[in-house]
This record gives sequence, C-alpha cells and structure tokens, in this order.
Amino acid sequence: MAKRDPNAALGRLLAESRWTHRQFARAVNRVGTETGTPLRYDESAVSHWLSGTIPRSAVRACILEALSRRLGRPVTHAEADLPVPRDHTPVPTDTVEGLIDLGRQDMDPSRRSVLGAGLFSVALSIPGWPDVIGRAEAVQSGRVARIGMNEVDMVIAMTERVSELDDQFGGRHARPMAASFMVNTVASYLRADAPEEVRQAMLSAASDLLYLTGYMAVDEGLHGLAQRYYVEALELAGAAEDHLTYCTTLRGMSVQAVDLRHGAKAMELADVAAAASPKAGPRMRAFLSGQQAHAAAQTGDRTGALRYIREAEAAMDRAESRGKAFGSYDPSSLNYHISQVRYELGDVAGAIEAMQESDKVRFSVYRRARVRHRATLAERQLEIGHLEAACATWHQALDDYPMVQSGRADERVKTMFSHLRPHLKNAAARDLYDRARTIARPELVS
Repeated sequence: MAKRDPNAALGRLLAESRWTHRQFARAVNRVGTETGTPLRYDESAVSHWLSGTIPRSAVRACILEALSRRLGRPVTHAEADLPVPRDHTPVPTDTVEGLIDLGRQDMDPSRRSVLGAGLFSVALSIPGWPDVIGRAEAVQSGRVARIGMNEVDMVIAMTERVSELDDQFGGRHARPMAASFMVNTVASYLRADAPEEVRQAMLSAASDLLYLTGYMAVDEGLHGLAQRYYVEALELAGAAEDHLTYCTTLRGMSVQAVDLRHGAKAMELADVAAAASPKAGPRMRAFLSGQQAHAAAQTGDRTGALRYIREAEAAMDRAESRGKAFGSYDPSSLNYHISQVRYELGDVAGAIEAMQESDKVRFSVYRRARVRHRATLAERQLEIGHLEAACATWHQALDDYPMVQSGRADERVKTMFSHLRPHLKNAAARDLYDRARTIARPELVS
C-alpha cells in the first residue's frame, strides 16, 4: 500500500460519525460482506488509514459507503481525500448509451466478478418524478429504421417470457438473456424513428424490462448492479410518463433495501413510490401499502406498520372484488407482508401463521418464491422450537430447489445447513441434512 501525509479529511468524517476506530472498522467489514468479499479489519487498520496509508480501491468504496450510511448523505472520494479508482467512471448521461454500457457489462462473463463487487448504496440519488417526466432528449430518433407497435408488442412479450422464466427457474440464467436482448434489440428501437405514441410505448416497455433485469440482479445478490438497472428504469419511465413502472421500480428498490436491513432507506423509497402514484388503483395501493408496512415495522414504527397493513388489506379487498389479476400483487403477496410485519414486531407465531397462508394461496408458477419463503417459514418454526415441523417445511423447499437457479434461494439453503448442525442427533434433522447434501453445491454446505 502507498503512503502519504496523514488523512485529515478522513479524520474529520470519522469525528462527525462519532464512531470509535473499532466501530468504524466493523462498519466497513459489514459493507464488505455485502459484496461477497468479507473484510476483517480492526482498529489498527483505521489508524493506518488516518496516518495516510491508502487502502485498496475496493476497500475505499466500502469506507465511503459505511460513512455515507452513518452520516445519511453521500460521501465522495474527494471529501475523504482518497484517490478515485482508475475504473471509477460516472454513469453516462445519455440514457441509451448508459443502457448499452450496463447491458454489455452484464453480458460479459469476464465482468461478473467486477459487477458482483458493486455496492448497494443508501446514499444513491433517486431521480424524482418531476425530474424525469417527459425527459426524452437522450433518445433522439433518426439512427435506425422506423418502428411501430409490432416492435413494442415484441418487447413486451419478451419481457413477460423472461419474467416467467425468472419466476419458475430464478434469474441466474435469465438475466444475461435479458441484458443481451436489451443491448442488441431494444437499444436500437429506442433510437429509431417512430410516431410519438409508439415512441412513448417503447420507452415504457424498455423501462419495464430494465426493472425486471434489476430485480433479477437482486435475486443473484448483485445489489450495486441492481441499483444501476433500477435508476435506468426510473429514467425511461419518466421519459415515457409511465407512472406505473416508475412507482413499481421505486417499490422494488424499497424491497431490496428492506431485505438488506436498511429500514430507513426502504421507508423513504416506499413513501416516494406511494406519493408518486396519486391515481393508483386498489391493487397498486395494496402493493405499495404492504411495502410501507414492512419498512415501517423494520424501523420500529409499530403504529405506522399496523396502519399501512390495514390499508393494504382494505385495498386488496377492493381489488379482489373486481376480479383476480394473475401476475401482480395478490393475496399470497399480502400475506407475506403480514408475516414480515408480524415478525419485525416480535410476533413469531403470528408470522408463521401468515406465511403458511401465503404458501397455501401462492400460484404454482412462482417456484423461486416458494423455495425462499418455505425456507424462511422453516427458520421461524425452528426459532420457536418446532424442529420437526421446520424439517418438514425445509423438505418441501428442497422439492423445488434443484430446479431454481437463484442466489437468494442458495442463501436460504446455506442458512438451513447452519441451523441444522446443532441438531444432527435428531433423526429428522439428520435425514434432512443428508438429503440436502446430495442436492446443494458443496460451497453451500461448508
């Protein structure tokens, strides 16, 4: 590592954070764990940084993110007096160029490790609806042949097909397919001549594809990459004046944040999504209120969480009375949110009951969700001492697991092994453990 004069700027930020050296090191280590590259720094490392030792570029990113989370604002390399990594380039301002660059990186297997190291940032700047609405200068026409609604319909159909594959088999293989389609087909459509109605529809269809691709990146644990897809989706949704996809994307970003235990950021995103959808129908209202309830519960706001979940239930009652809408927020999703709210508020038995109800009414095509949520249900059954019931539920999750290529499903199976090890003298636990070892990849067992 190179050396230089003491880093007074970093020292000022550390003082502002009110962290001890040990607390700072632990925060940096936690951020590193999120990227899949656990760090093991202690207070001596912090002393070295303050004295002028320059950490590796990946560690510098973790330092800045830890400070940003603590201080509630973006902290840049310049503010911390740290050198900018050579490969640290801003996201291109041209929307279509940014889409192409992002998709090409995701298509390239040699870039996977780089993309995987991307950080989830709580300080990410989210473009508001007034900032993106109608902003279409980045998608000027005239470079490719004229397109019509047939091309729009094709993009919509491809997005639906990729979404079906993701639901059934996970996003590990479907996401590169979506990225390739985005780069090789959709980008050229966005630059083509088209009537205004077609141009708006294509922007909307592209935004929906970007949202889905971001969601699949979350499924694989590539949280920094997912945020980049989500921001691109917001930009195109605004250019298309598509409130639905804009709000759905913000809600997806809130789900990502709450799953990473960033409750305050999840609440902020859920609130922005709700505020940006003044004309939402009852199903969309249930969709948004359910997420607000989960985020509120995670921040300890019991009153707000219960109010939002009641709003979600009332909205779902109105939506169901108008007929079911397959493929959108449904009773299974609502019961999942009820379960999460109850769990965050300390009602583990109630959370189990709601998760069981969610499992009963879930459509069979949602195989990936079935694996994840059954595994979560089993964890909670074990938490209240119901070992054999938990083992039975984990067996159900394993029935589908071999057909699912999903980072989140893998994580639940890895967690299952760690929960089972203290109970291997129990016949049910040992039988489950032995079965899982024949199914799971070796790195998940260790």
